[in-house]
Amino acid sequence: MIERDLLRQQWLKQYRAPGFYKNLVVNILLSITGLYFAFILVGLGLLFPVIAKEAAPEQAASDVLNGLIIYTGLGVLIFRYFMQSLNTVDQQPYQILPIKRSTLVNYVLLTPLLNPFNYISLLFFVPVSISIISKSYGVWGTCQFIFMNIFMIWFNVLFATWLKRKYESTLWGTLFIMLIAGGLFLLEYFKVFSLFDISKISLHFLLSKNFGIALILTFPLIAFALNKQYFNKNYYTEKFTRKVLSTRSHTGSNAFFERFGKVGEIIMLMIKLVWRNKRTKSTLTVSLLFLLYGFLGYSGLYDDSKGFMYFVAMIVAGNFMLMFSQWLISWNGSHFDSLMTKSIDAREYISAHYFLMLFLNVISFIITTPYFFFGKYVIFLQVSAFLFNSGVILPLCMIFATFNTKRLELNEGSAMNYQGTTYKNFIYVMIIMILPSIIIAVANKLGIANTVIWIYAVMGLIGIMFTKQLIDLCTQQFLRRKYALCEGFRKKEA
Repeated sequence: MIERDLLRQQWLKQYRAPGFYKNLVVNILLSITGLYFAFILVGLGLLFPVIAKEAAPEQAASDVLNGLIIYTGLGVLIFRYFMQSLNTVDQQPYQILPIKRSTLVNYVLLTPLLNPFNYISLLFFVPVSISIISKSYGVWGTCQFIFMNIFMIWFNVLFATWLKRKYESTLWGTLFIMLIAGGLFLLEYFKVFSLFDISKISLHFLLSKNFGIALILTFPLIAFALNKQYFNKNYYTEKFTRKVLSTRSHTGSNAFFERFGKVGEIIMLMIKLVWRNKRTKSTLTVSLLFLLYGFLGYSGLYDDSKGFMYFVAMIVAGNFMLMFSQWLISWNGSHFDSLMTKSIDAREYISAHYFLMLFLNVISFIITTPYFFFGKYVIFLQVSAFLFNSGVILPLCMIFATFNTKRLELNEGSAMNYQGTTYKNFIYVMIIMILPSIIIAVANKLGIANTVIWIYAVMGLIGIMFTKQLIDLCTQQFLRRKYALCEGFRKKEA
């Protein structure tokens, strides 16, 4: 079969690529992380009856489960819209062969359904269906529930693909989706419109009828038809081209940055780099989602876990900086040799990166000030995390960036894309993000968590006061690693 040959050729292309073995350590770490979350999902599935009884003692566990299904589906759909990478195939070698266009389109659309990671949610739904659904709806109802979830996975994969191809992960699209999600949450919270009740009634009806599974199957079929219709209109490459927006429409006047001399010019160029390239734009879009992480950490569920709350505060108060700092310098990898031949002083180059990250940190903090309504302690956490990010984490990010010698391919999206990622990135996350939170967690056991948080704030304030000296330190580290960076960036991953 042609589809089987296409699968085999794509696998050989990945397997024979030089980068396959270079990224082996990263793939192993990702697999271990996947096993960890798989274990958590199975445990949640087994413990869900207990959790449902404690959360809603007045309702049956099956009603709670049914009521959460639509919310779960919407959440996964939004996550896929931002994080799911689009499946592609190099069309040109096949267009001169006797292969039907519909065959290539079907391959592109249906191949993601074979990815086992798409079905990881079944590790939760299978145990919970056996423990809850089987008692209320019998064996056939249990089978229907499992297959309904499989069909909804297909729908989410296909519909998210259609949304992403049609509307792309634009900034306005992100804000629109966040507005819808926030609106549904507020309507549910103020009991104006309950999606929970609609989901509960709908699932009860579908599981009670023998034809319920057939109704759910229509959803992925409709999503598949939408994708086919899209490809019928946009199959050829020239159909995907778009007008390039002017620089002024994205960045405005350069007068503000010109007053800072060459450092300002470099910052302006880096802002253009963020706006003009797919990888950086999609990273900016995804980072907006993490701003909502505070609703999880500050909701009151983790008031006794000071370490986790500070971890959330660090993410929320410095989200943009933390997202981009992983690839500082390496985002210049494709033109790094040329950059090093220009009349740019190393300190000016480092200062531009430093102040750009500081600016992003300030933006994150300002945007997330509405979390202050959660109470005085949240204000304390946010301010401490902002100071710690600005004075301690930022210079550490600059130093760690000099060890990443993998160039970043800016023309690729960031969704499920680990190109440019090495084991050093995991070490970076462990030291910069997790270690401070662990220290607070230990201090919380000793009853001195607030003291440690104050110490972090003071350390950050001292770091801000000595910004000039820290930039000098980062510049010296950059000069020591400059030629190693040049050599590493010349190697392009296949």
